[in-house]
Amino acid sequence: MTVATPAVDEAGPVQRSLPQIIQGGMGIGVSGWQLAREVSLAGELGVVSGTALDTVLARRLQDGDPHGDMRRALAHFPAPDVAQRVLDRFLRIGGRPDGTPYRPVTKLSLRPNAALVELAVVAAFAEVWLAKEGHDGLVGVNLLEKVQMATPFALYGAMLADVDIVLMGAGIPTDIPRLLDVLATHGQASLDVHVDGATSRHSVSFDPASLRTDVLPPLHRPTFLAIVSAHVLAAYLARDEATRPDGFVVEGPVAGGHKAPPRGRLVL
Repeated sequence: MTVATPAVDEAGPVQRSLPQIIQGGMGIGVSGWQLAREVSLAGELGVVSGTALDTVLARRLQDGDPHGDMRRALAHFPAPDVAQRVLDRFLRIGGRPDGTPYRPVTKLSLRPNAALVELAVVAAFAEVWLAKEGHDGLVGVNLLEKVQMATPFALYGAMLADVDIVLMGAGIPTDIPRLLDVLATHGQASLDVHVDGATSRHSVSFDPASLRTDVLPPLHRPTFLAIVSAHVLAAYLARDEATRPDGFVVEGPVAGGHKAPPRGRLVL
């Protein structure tokens, strides 16, 4: 595997103002690439949901990919053989016949097979690539700490598509700064997985070399924003450089969704 050398911009990094609006990561297929792209084109931070993108891509392809968006994105995936294997498994030209169920996508496990890993990486790439297509606005991907087994693959796929910002809530994302550092170098990464009642450590691992491609593009490490609803969580993450995010998204109870109620004594 060869990692291409990035070009050097003598003028230095491009400075962009921070967005005033962060579009929420509203879940599977809701915060899709179309919405994220429109928000980004408006000058704010468009965000795609990174949850279950493997199933989302597989079903879009089985529905025939009528506008060709998925195939257009996959044509830019840096490992063409991997993208073609995904197309061969799931694309149905013309879509599914009436009454035909979707071909199921096997759930990820601690030791997923190569086909599952490829689908997870390609799906995240496609969603972010389409959100970023044709403009230089900011695009982020939202992941859930409590949905851990897909995280290394989704992050790597998003980074291959040059995602700008990673947002994560629904838990305490202590391992994500380190994971982003490793993936940015195409290094072999692992993530500890919480298993209720376990008496030993469990983790999910990912080696980008498993994609079996000769050349991988240089990657930049995206900004990491942790989503918090309590100051104690922000303080806990910020106290150690290894767990410290680049910033926080603070969501109070008025944010709705699954956020926690106010803590402490009620003050009006």
